[in-house]
Amino acid sequence: MEALAAEASRAATMGNMQLYSLVVTTDGPEREALAAAHHHQPMAEEAPAILTFCADYNRFSLWCGLRQADPGYDNFASFANAVTDTLLFAQAFITLAEERGLGTCILGTTVYNPDMIIDALHLPRLVFPVLTAAMGWPGEFPEQTDRLPAAAVIHNGTYGNYAPEDIERIYAYKESLPESRHFVEINGTDNLAQVFTRFRFTRDECMEMSLRLEKALERQGFSLPGRKV
Repeated sequence: MEALAAEASRAATMGNMQLYSLVVTTDGPEREALAAAHHHQPMAEEAPAILTFCADYNRFSLWCGLRQADPGYDNFASFANAVTDTLLFAQAFITLAEERGLGTCILGTTVYNPDMIIDALHLPRLVFPVLTAAMGWPGEFPEQTDRLPAAAVIHNGTYGNYAPEDIERIYAYKESLPESRHFVEINGTDNLAQVFTRFRFTRDECMEMSLRLEKALERQGFSLPGRKV
């Protein structure tokens, strides 16, 4: 694990500050608490290790305090910088792990229950969970899931907005997949986009997640624009 972390730490970082920490959880009550935070998904309960990648301004701020330097990193801009650092490190770590034959699965539930993860891992002020991955040795090698064509995400010179015919072309393959048509059928919608907006990621759920994230950020000491902690 340390060898992977050392190599992944070569990823780009804001001001060479390395604003991230990795919590590796394998067993104990904290593992049970994490499983609950991740809705008891099978990989959260069965994988040998759960990796929680955290945006971390705590360590750097403690160092500043010991050197009579006044840290001013309890704000949203600093949080955004730490999140960027964390995701760069996490992606490098996961890529390196998979190159060595390990299997990983991202748990998107991190943004649903940050408070539960903070409690489970005893995260101090200025530390915030950003991304979680289950890791172990894979027992199977399923086919890769679909992705949009590369041309869908590349813009030359400036951002060129999408005409209706562009959108039709970009999403044609995804909509044609048997599993996509199955989702439309079982949810009783007219198309795949409605499955997302009505059932998978609804407006109300996104707003609820946003409020939980806002409260958790304030709890961890990151002030939001227009607010004081």
